[in-house]
Amino acid sequence: MSYIVGFDVGGTKCAVTLAETVTEGTPKILCKKKFDTEADKPYDVLARFMTELDTVLSEFSLSYSKIPGIGISCGGPLNSEKGIIMSPPNLPRWDNIEICKYFYERTGIDCHLQNDANACAVAEWKYGAGKGLNSIVFLTFGTGLGAGLILDGRLYRGKNDNAGEIGHVRLEQNGPIGYGKPGSCEGFCSGGGISQMGVSALSKCTPSSRLYEACAGEPNKITAKLIADLAHQGDEMCREIYRTCAKKLGMTLSILCDVLDPDAIIIGGIFMRSDDLLIDGIAKVMREEALIPCPVLKAGLGENVGDYAALSIAEDNY
Repeated sequence: MSYIVGFDVGGTKCAVTLAETVTEGTPKILCKKKFDTEADKPYDVLARFMTELDTVLSEFSLSYSKIPGIGISCGGPLNSEKGIIMSPPNLPRWDNIEICKYFYERTGIDCHLQNDANACAVAEWKYGAGKGLNSIVFLTFGTGLGAGLILDGRLYRGKNDNAGEIGHVRLEQNGPIGYGKPGSCEGFCSGGGISQMGVSALSKCTPSSRLYEACAGEPNKITAKLIADLAHQGDEMCREIYRTCAKKLGMTLSILCDVLDPDAIIIGGIFMRSDDLLIDGIAKVMREEALIPCPVLKAGLGENVGDYAALSIAEDNY
Protein backbone atom coordinates (compact mmCIF):
# COMPACT_ATOMS: atom_id res chain seq x y z
CA MET A 1 0.00 0.00 0.00
CA SER A 2 1.04 3.59 -0.64
CA TYR A 3 0.05 6.65 1.35
CA ILE A 4 0.09 10.41 0.88
CA VAL A 5 -0.37 13.33 3.23
CA GLY A 6 -2.00 16.72 2.68
CA PHE A 7 -1.52 19.86 4.76
CA ASP A 8 -4.18 22.57 4.36
CA VAL A 9 -3.04 25.94 5.73
CA GLY A 10 -6.01 28.26 6.27
CA GLY A 11 -6.50 31.63 7.88
CA THR A 12 -8.72 30.21 10.63
CA LYS A 13 -8.39 26.42 10.34
CA CYS A 14 -5.66 23.99 9.34
CA ALA A 15 -5.91 20.30 8.55
CA VAL A 16 -3.71 17.24 8.20
CA THR A 17 -5.12 14.52 5.94
CA LEU A 18 -3.82 11.00 5.43
CA ALA A 19 -4.97 9.03 2.40
CA GLU A 20 -4.29 5.71 0.79
CA THR A 21 -3.51 5.96 -2.91
CA VAL A 22 -5.63 3.96 -5.32
CA THR A 23 -4.43 2.93 -8.77
CA GLU A 24 -6.27 5.04 -11.37
CA GLY A 25 -8.71 6.22 -8.74
CA THR A 26 -9.45 8.80 -6.07
CA PRO A 27 -7.32 8.45 -2.93
CA LYS A 28 -9.14 6.97 0.02
CA ILE A 29 -9.09 9.41 2.93
CA LEU A 30 -8.23 7.51 6.09
CA CYS A 31 -7.98 10.29 8.64
CA LYS A 32 -8.29 14.07 8.90
CA LYS A 33 -7.22 16.19 11.86
CA LYS A 34 -8.28 19.84 12.08
CA PHE A 35 -6.98 22.55 14.39
CA ASP A 36 -7.31 26.31 14.80
CA THR A 37 -4.77 28.55 13.09
CA GLU A 38 -2.79 30.91 15.28
CA ALA A 39 -2.20 33.22 12.34
CA ASP A 40 0.21 35.48 14.21
CA LYS A 41 2.47 32.55 15.24
CA PRO A 42 3.54 30.77 12.04
CA TYR A 43 6.17 28.52 13.57
CA ASP A 44 3.79 27.43 16.34
CA VAL A 45 1.38 26.40 13.57
CA LEU A 46 4.12 24.47 11.75
CA ALA A 47 5.02 22.69 14.98
CA ARG A 48 1.35 21.79 15.44
CA PHE A 49 1.32 20.30 11.94
CA MET A 50 4.21 18.06 12.99
CA THR A 51 2.39 17.01 16.17
CA GLU A 52 -0.77 16.14 14.27
CA LEU A 53 1.18 14.34 11.55
CA ASP A 54 2.96 12.20 14.12
CA THR A 55 -0.36 11.42 15.81
CA VAL A 56 -2.00 10.40 12.53
CA LEU A 57 0.90 8.21 11.43
CA SER A 58 1.07 6.56 14.86
CA GLU A 59 -2.63 5.68 14.67
CA PHE A 60 -1.97 3.76 11.45
CA SER A 61 1.44 2.38 12.50
CA LEU A 62 3.20 4.27 9.70
CA SER A 63 6.67 5.83 9.59
CA TYR A 64 7.89 8.79 7.55
CA SER A 65 9.55 6.37 5.13
CA LYS A 66 6.11 5.11 4.06
CA ILE A 67 5.05 8.59 2.89
CA PRO A 68 6.46 9.55 -0.55
CA GLY A 69 5.14 13.10 -0.47
CA ILE A 70 3.35 15.86 1.42
CA GLY A 71 1.14 18.31 -0.47
CA ILE A 72 0.67 21.75 1.07
CA SER A 73 -2.24 23.96 0.03
CA CYS A 74 -2.28 27.62 1.11
CA GLY A 75 -3.65 30.93 -0.09
CA GLY A 76 -1.19 33.06 -2.03
CA PRO A 77 1.01 34.91 -2.59
CA LEU A 78 3.61 32.20 -2.42
CA ASN A 79 6.56 30.78 -4.33
CA SER A 80 5.65 27.23 -5.26
CA GLU A 81 9.03 26.46 -6.79
CA LYS A 82 10.95 27.38 -3.63
CA GLY A 83 8.21 26.30 -1.22
CA ILE A 84 7.85 29.70 0.45
CA ILE A 85 4.69 31.35 1.82
CA MET A 86 4.80 35.14 1.34
CA SER A 87 2.36 36.99 3.62
CA PRO A 88 -1.08 35.97 2.33
CA PRO A 89 -3.87 38.40 3.33
CA ASN A 90 -5.33 35.86 5.77
CA LEU A 91 -1.85 35.04 7.18
CA PRO A 92 -0.20 38.47 7.39
CA ARG A 93 2.68 37.43 9.67
CA TRP A 94 3.69 34.54 7.41
CA ASP A 95 6.42 36.55 5.71
CA ASN A 96 8.75 34.37 3.61
CA ILE A 97 8.08 31.19 5.59
CA GLU A 98 10.10 28.35 4.04
CA ILE A 99 7.44 25.79 4.78
CA CYS A 100 8.68 22.99 2.51
CA LYS A 101 12.20 23.25 3.88
CA TYR A 102 10.83 23.19 7.45
CA PHE A 103 8.95 19.93 6.96
CA TYR A 104 11.61 18.26 4.82
CA GLU A 105 14.30 18.88 7.46
CA ARG A 106 12.11 17.22 10.09
CA THR A 107 10.71 14.31 8.10
CA GLY A 108 12.89 13.71 5.02
CA ILE A 109 9.65 13.68 2.99
CA ASP A 110 9.46 15.63 -0.28
CA CYS A 111 7.01 18.53 0.05
CA HIS A 112 5.11 20.40 -2.66
CA LEU A 113 3.42 23.77 -2.14
CA GLN A 114 0.65 25.30 -4.28
CA ASN A 115 -1.88 28.04 -3.78
CA ASP A 116 -5.27 26.67 -2.86
CA ALA A 117 -6.97 27.43 -6.18
CA ASN A 118 -4.20 25.67 -8.14
CA ALA A 119 -4.37 22.69 -5.79
CA CYS A 120 -8.15 22.48 -6.25
CA ALA A 121 -7.70 22.62 -10.03
CA VAL A 122 -5.27 19.70 -9.87
CA ALA A 123 -7.67 17.76 -7.63
CA GLU A 124 -10.61 18.26 -10.00
CA TRP A 125 -8.44 17.37 -12.98
CA LYS A 126 -7.09 14.20 -11.38
CA TYR A 127 -10.16 12.98 -9.51
CA GLY A 128 -13.20 15.16 -10.19
CA ALA A 129 -15.22 16.73 -12.99
CA GLY A 130 -12.08 17.46 -15.03
CA LYS A 131 -10.79 13.89 -15.10
CA GLY A 132 -9.86 12.89 -18.65
CA LEU A 133 -9.90 16.48 -19.94
CA ASN A 134 -6.85 18.23 -21.36
CA SER A 135 -7.51 21.84 -20.33
CA ILE A 136 -9.72 23.12 -17.52
CA VAL A 137 -10.24 26.24 -15.44
CA PHE A 138 -11.23 25.82 -11.80
CA LEU A 139 -12.88 28.71 -9.91
CA THR A 140 -13.16 28.62 -6.13
CA PHE A 141 -16.13 31.07 -5.89
CA GLY A 142 -16.04 31.21 -2.10
CA THR A 143 -15.19 34.17 0.11
CA GLY A 144 -13.17 35.34 -2.90
CA LEU A 145 -12.77 34.24 -6.51
CA GLY A 146 -9.60 32.20 -6.97
CA ALA A 147 -8.66 30.38 -10.14
CA GLY A 148 -6.44 27.49 -11.17
CA LEU A 149 -5.48 26.53 -14.71
CA ILE A 150 -4.73 23.13 -16.22
CA LEU A 151 -3.56 23.81 -19.80
CA ASP A 152 -2.56 21.09 -22.26
CA GLY A 153 -2.34 18.52 -19.50
CA ARG A 154 -0.26 20.48 -16.99
CA LEU A 155 -0.79 22.96 -14.19
CA TYR A 156 0.04 26.45 -15.44
CA ARG A 157 1.29 28.75 -12.68
CA GLY A 158 2.84 31.71 -14.48
CA LYS A 159 6.07 33.51 -13.62
CA ASN A 160 4.87 34.68 -10.18
CA ASP A 161 2.36 31.93 -9.34
CA ASN A 162 -0.38 34.41 -10.27
CA ALA A 163 -1.65 32.87 -13.51
CA GLY A 164 -5.43 32.74 -13.77
CA GLU A 165 -6.24 35.42 -11.22
CA ILE A 166 -9.37 36.45 -13.08
CA GLY A 167 -10.84 37.83 -9.85
CA HIS A 168 -8.58 40.87 -10.18
CA VAL A 169 -9.93 41.81 -13.63
CA ARG A 170 -12.22 44.86 -13.60
CA LEU A 171 -15.65 44.46 -15.19
CA GLU A 172 -17.10 47.84 -14.23
CA GLN A 173 -15.67 51.13 -13.01
CA ASN A 174 -17.87 50.95 -9.93
CA GLY A 175 -19.34 48.08 -8.00
CA PRO A 176 -18.69 45.78 -5.04
CA ILE A 177 -15.04 45.54 -4.05
CA GLY A 178 -12.97 42.40 -4.53
CA TYR A 179 -9.19 42.09 -4.69
CA GLY A 180 -9.12 45.71 -3.50
CA LYS A 181 -10.68 46.80 -6.79
CA PRO A 182 -14.26 48.13 -7.15
CA GLY A 183 -16.18 46.45 -9.96
CA SER A 184 -13.80 43.49 -10.25
CA CYS A 185 -14.82 39.96 -11.13
CA GLU A 186 -14.28 39.00 -7.51
CA GLY A 187 -16.34 41.98 -6.41
CA PHE A 188 -19.38 40.67 -8.27
CA CYS A 189 -18.68 36.92 -8.16
CA SER A 190 -17.78 35.93 -4.60
CA GLY A 191 -19.37 35.47 -1.22
CA GLY A 192 -17.88 38.77 -0.10
CA GLY A 193 -19.22 40.56 -3.16
CA ILE A 194 -22.71 39.09 -2.84
CA SER A 195 -22.74 40.20 0.80
CA GLN A 196 -21.76 43.73 -0.25
CA MET A 197 -24.61 43.82 -2.75
CA GLY A 198 -26.91 42.64 0.03
CA VAL A 199 -25.75 45.45 2.32
CA SER A 200 -26.44 47.96 -0.44
CA ALA A 201 -29.91 46.48 -0.91
CA LEU A 202 -30.58 46.67 2.83
CA SER A 203 -30.23 50.46 2.71
CA LYS A 204 -33.27 50.51 0.39
CA CYS A 205 -35.34 48.07 2.45
CA THR A 206 -38.27 48.82 4.70
CA PRO A 207 -38.37 47.20 8.15
CA SER A 208 -41.09 44.87 6.85
CA SER A 209 -38.98 43.48 4.01
CA ARG A 210 -37.72 39.90 4.17
CA LEU A 211 -34.07 40.90 4.02
CA TYR A 212 -34.45 43.46 6.82
CA GLU A 213 -36.30 40.98 9.01
CA ALA A 214 -33.84 38.16 8.29
CA CYS A 215 -30.81 40.19 9.39
CA ALA A 216 -32.68 42.27 12.01
CA GLY A 217 -31.50 45.37 10.16
CA GLU A 218 -27.85 44.56 10.94
CA PRO A 219 -25.59 44.68 7.84
CA ASN A 220 -22.91 42.45 9.40
CA LYS A 221 -25.41 39.55 9.47
CA ILE A 222 -25.85 39.56 5.70
CA THR A 223 -24.13 36.65 3.96
CA ALA A 224 -24.27 35.10 0.52
CA LYS A 225 -26.07 32.12 2.05
CA LEU A 226 -28.72 34.32 3.66
CA ILE A 227 -29.37 36.06 0.35
CA ALA A 228 -29.53 32.70 -1.46
CA ASP A 229 -31.99 31.35 1.12
CA LEU A 230 -34.26 34.37 0.66
CA ALA A 231 -33.92 34.15 -3.12
CA HIS A 232 -35.03 30.50 -2.98
CA GLN A 233 -38.02 31.67 -0.94
CA GLY A 234 -38.96 34.04 -3.75
CA ASP A 235 -37.67 37.35 -2.44
CA GLU A 236 -37.31 39.47 -5.58
CA MET A 237 -34.60 41.78 -4.24
CA CYS A 238 -32.37 38.84 -3.34
CA ARG A 239 -33.12 37.11 -6.64
CA GLU A 240 -31.99 40.29 -8.41
CA ILE A 241 -28.68 40.19 -6.52
CA TYR A 242 -28.07 36.66 -7.80
CA ARG A 243 -29.14 37.68 -11.32
CA THR A 244 -26.49 40.41 -11.20
CA CYS A 245 -23.92 37.89 -9.97
CA ALA A 246 -24.90 35.46 -12.75
CA LYS A 247 -24.55 38.15 -15.42
CA LYS A 248 -21.10 39.18 -14.22
CA LEU A 249 -20.00 35.57 -13.77
CA GLY A 250 -21.14 34.88 -17.33
CA MET A 251 -18.98 37.78 -18.51
CA THR A 252 -16.05 36.43 -16.51
CA LEU A 253 -16.41 32.93 -17.94
CA SER A 254 -16.71 34.35 -21.45
CA ILE A 255 -13.33 36.06 -21.02
CA LEU A 256 -11.81 32.76 -19.90
CA CYS A 257 -13.36 30.95 -22.88
CA ASP A 258 -12.04 33.48 -25.39
CA VAL A 259 -8.54 33.70 -23.91
CA LEU A 260 -7.92 30.06 -22.94
CA ASP A 261 -10.41 27.94 -24.95
CA PRO A 262 -10.67 25.29 -22.19
CA ASP A 263 -12.50 21.98 -22.38
CA ALA A 264 -14.57 23.01 -19.35
CA ILE A 265 -14.82 25.51 -16.53
CA ILE A 266 -15.39 23.89 -13.14
CA ILE A 267 -16.75 25.93 -10.24
CA GLY A 268 -16.85 25.11 -6.56
CA GLY A 269 -18.11 26.91 -3.48
CA ILE A 270 -21.28 28.97 -3.82
CA PHE A 271 -21.94 27.72 -7.34
CA MET A 272 -22.29 24.15 -6.09
CA ARG A 273 -24.94 25.21 -3.59
CA SER A 274 -26.79 27.87 -5.61
CA ASP A 275 -26.31 26.88 -9.24
CA ASP A 276 -30.07 26.99 -9.82
CA LEU A 277 -29.97 30.75 -9.16
CA LEU A 278 -27.04 31.28 -11.51
CA ILE A 279 -26.82 28.82 -14.38
CA ASP A 280 -29.50 30.26 -16.70
CA GLY A 281 -28.10 33.77 -16.44
CA ILE A 282 -24.55 32.52 -16.96
CA ALA A 283 -25.54 30.51 -20.04
CA LYS A 284 -27.40 33.45 -21.60
CA VAL A 285 -24.40 35.78 -21.27
CA MET A 286 -21.95 33.15 -22.51
CA ARG A 287 -24.06 32.55 -25.62
CA GLU A 288 -23.96 36.27 -26.34
CA GLU A 289 -20.35 37.02 -25.36
CA ALA A 290 -18.11 33.99 -25.79
CA LEU A 291 -16.69 33.02 -29.16
CA ILE A 292 -17.14 29.32 -28.36
CA PRO A 293 -18.78 28.72 -24.94
CA CYS A 294 -17.45 25.72 -23.06
CA PRO A 295 -19.34 23.54 -20.58
CA VAL A 296 -19.70 24.94 -17.04
CA LEU A 297 -19.62 22.19 -14.41
CA LYS A 298 -20.01 21.89 -10.66
CA ALA A 299 -16.97 20.56 -8.80
CA GLY A 300 -17.09 16.80 -9.07
CA LEU A 301 -15.53 16.41 -5.63
CA GLY A 302 -18.28 18.56 -4.15
CA GLU A 303 -17.70 19.98 -0.69
CA ASN A 304 -14.67 17.68 -0.35
CA VAL A 305 -12.64 19.40 -3.06
CA GLY A 306 -10.61 21.23 -0.41
CA ASP A 307 -9.75 17.93 1.29
CA TYR A 308 -8.37 16.50 -1.93
CA ALA A 309 -6.58 19.69 -2.99
CA ALA A 310 -3.47 19.22 -0.86
CA LEU A 311 -3.46 15.45 -1.44
CA SER A 312 -3.50 15.95 -5.21
CA ILE A 313 -0.17 17.79 -5.16
CA ALA A 314 1.59 15.47 -2.70
CA GLU A 315 3.48 13.84 -5.55
CA ASP A 316 5.15 15.78 -8.34
CA ASN A 317 2.97 14.54 -11.19
CA TYR A 318 1.05 17.60 -12.23
